Amino acid sequence: MSQSDTIELTLDEMVHGGNALGRYRGRPIFVPYAIPGERIRARITDDRGRFAFAQGVTLLEPSAARVRPICPHFGPGRCGGCAFQHIAYEAQPDFKRDVVIDQLKRLGGFRNPDVRPTIPSPDAWAYRSHTTFQIDDAGRMCYIGTDGRSLIPIEECHIIRPELVELFEELSLDDIPQLDRVRLQVGSDGATMVILSTKDDEAPSLEVDLPVSINFLLSDNEPVNLIGSSHTDYIVHGRRFRVTAGAFFHPNIPQVERMVDAVLERLNLTGSEAVLDLYAGVGTLTAFMAERAALVTSVESYPPAVTDADENLADLDNVDLIEGGVEAVLPELDEQYDAAVVDPPPSGMDAHALDALAAIGPRTLVYVSADPASLARDGKRLAQKGYRLVDVQPIDMAPQSYQIQSVAHFTR
Repeated sequence: MSQSDTIELTLDEMVHGGNALGRYRGRPIFVPYAIPGERIRARITDDRGRFAFAQGVTLLEPSAARVRPICPHFGPGRCGGCAFQHIAYEAQPDFKRDVVIDQLKRLGGFRNPDVRPTIPSPDAWAYRSHTTFQIDDAGRMCYIGTDGRSLIPIEECHIIRPELVELFEELSLDDIPQLDRVRLQVGSDGATMVILSTKDDEAPSLEVDLPVSINFLLSDNEPVNLIGSSHTDYIVHGRRFRVTAGAFFHPNIPQVERMVDAVLERLNLTGSEAVLDLYAGVGTLTAFMAERAALVTSVESYPPAVTDADENLADLDNVDLIEGGVEAVLPELDEQYDAAVVDPPPSGMDAHALDALAAIGPRTLVYVSADPASLARDGKRLAQKGYRLVDVQPIDMAPQSYQIQSVAHFTR
């Protein structure tokens, strides 16, 4: 096959990254914006030899799950924020579960992983409590395009909460020089915040007529408060969590509660355990574990998040907060732990850190994953260290995207 050749094929499965996979004369063909079960005519866009990428040209047999996307920015060469708007939401969780199973089998070597049905989001739209825009040379607010590089000017977004839509429509940033990124976020109380970053690392002088807090992030991710509050408050299972500008918090708050539930169910704490919480952030999981355990050691590298955790956990006297990178802290720990929870970035755990954790030897290990590929890789390494994968609970934190959160339970 050569580039621009047209072929007909049936799509068999959804794969990690949001493409549907079909085969043409035995070769894997990856097609975006297609759905497993569909038959299409497609044009080859990138021939890699052993496999190829193609773009759908004609829909010959559509899936019953196909719907009309509601956003004008969705589609090839446009906004890269959503990959599944053409799929009815009722079908998206099943496809995401299939991807988790595929990654665990192919990359992790798990023959028959017990992957539970994905917990769907209660809101398929207007669920995100924060979003980040890139600023192009014309000063327009943009999302990164489907190619991972282009900046696509955005006029509307259907996955952010209504308060952020209103803020987006009213916000004027024309007078801020060297503006690079703009983050909008809203707390559980409806209070909104704008977080600015500039190319020259110079905090702007501002006058704002809107009821909004303004913060500035330096290039080293250090926050500077300019107007109003320095933090956003989120409520999870009745507990308030302060999150300073720059600290991470999952954007789908109802699904954060489902994540907490899934972690606690797998830990099955009785009150006597010592638990290790790695990549602990502002202390969300630590708080609920500490209510059920004898001791929780919480490790986080980002100083403002540690400061937040100190306040968020002030009512708990059985928490030991450690500021530092997981890779540096783990070899220095001398406590014996019954269980550990890890919630690393999408790239997963550093191999040395994972080995150090296995050397500590908690009987129960709960891995909160933001990427099924890194989960499969790290799960394989844990299996080599004697851990057994019990089950995996996918949680859909990001409807309309291919992203999938998972809570994996390991024991040894």
